[in-house]
Amino acid sequence: MSVHRTIRVKLQPTPDQAAFLFETTDRFTAAFNHVCAVGWEAKEKNGVKLHHLTYRLLKDSMPDLVSDLHIQARVKATETLASVFALAKKGNNVSCPYSKFCPPRYNVHTFKTNWKAGTVKLSTTQGRIDVAFVLPDYFKPMTTGEVCTADLLMKDSGWWLYIVVDIPAPKVRELKQTVGVDLGINRPAVTSNKQFSGKRSWKNTEAKVFNQKRQCQQKGTKSSKRKLRKIKGHQARFRRACDHVLSKKIVQSVKPGGTLVLENLTDIRKNAKGRKRQRRCLHSWSFAQLKEFVSYKAEAAGVRVVMIDPRHTSQCCSKCGHTSRNNRVTQSAFKCRKCGFTLNADLNAARNIRAKHLGTFGTSSRARPSSTGPTGTSVPNAGGLRTLPASRRL
Repeated sequence: MSVHRTIRVKLQPTPDQAAFLFETTDRFTAAFNHVCAVGWEAKEKNGVKLHHLTYRLLKDSMPDLVSDLHIQARVKATETLASVFALAKKGNNVSCPYSKFCPPRYNVHTFKTNWKAGTVKLSTTQGRIDVAFVLPDYFKPMTTGEVCTADLLMKDSGWWLYIVVDIPAPKVRELKQTVGVDLGINRPAVTSNKQFSGKRSWKNTEAKVFNQKRQCQQKGTKSSKRKLRKIKGHQARFRRACDHVLSKKIVQSVKPGGTLVLENLTDIRKNAKGRKRQRRCLHSWSFAQLKEFVSYKAEAAGVRVVMIDPRHTSQCCSKCGHTSRNNRVTQSAFKCRKCGFTLNADLNAARNIRAKHLGTFGTSSRARPSSTGPTGTSVPNAGGLRTLPASRRL
């Protein structure tokens, strides 16, 4: 068994090479947008049919783009169309996919990496070029893996290559330890084994950056625009750093071979209620990114990740199983109206999340296994949402 990892390297192209990379990206983007337009008009998401409908026309109009890049552009477009049609099926408002700058995807036929020399050979519209890159020390242990694909990205900081490698998965002995994790905004993460991770000050820092951006946008002066350019991306980078710290702590809360149980928070923003500030906090919550970080870190540590339906986990008593909205006294306080059991609300929810995976959710405390008990049988995921209002959740 193996796992995929992404190595990010910063390219150091010459001015001529940078121009070639830009032209290649421009051609790739044009091919991507054309396939999306054809697929959207024909309501087609099948890759083979889209290939027959678009390949020859695109190859004749852009012969300087190699065939493999044409194919990868069609593959990316097919993936995008499938996602858009799936959203439309759920009743979402969608439109034809369009990209201003679609990152070219390279495969083993269009690029080759020389880790020792620190260079990569890339296919461009002007032939193959050797481009130097900088490899951070953090990624060096991953270079022993098998190279799969790579995506070429242009950012404000320059050209980057995201290389996907295949490395062996760690071999661990399966344990019967199961840990539930309750994710939130005030308390970023609380586990069923009483680990409180993250800092409340993170939310205040993000709010400070948001207010700075809003003030600069309202002023509209030259100095405010300079400041906006200076703090551009700061909030996203800060949140990404926090999510890395948080995901590492969550994975470390369970031993290799154990199981982490998370809430399936997909589409939680659709049912968001409460004041404007509370809705803004919920919409800026990067729970999907955190889930992604936890998943790949857990995979590398030999930990299994399970997603469960989060409904009623904040309202149910983890001791007697009584469920009521009134059990949640405040954001951080839980008191059962039936048995009088009191506990931190997030810790109570984490225990319920674990119990829901084990199939003991809503039963009495005598029937519920201990925090290190058997894994039991997983409850099918209904894909639902919490019924707790967003104002109580924040």
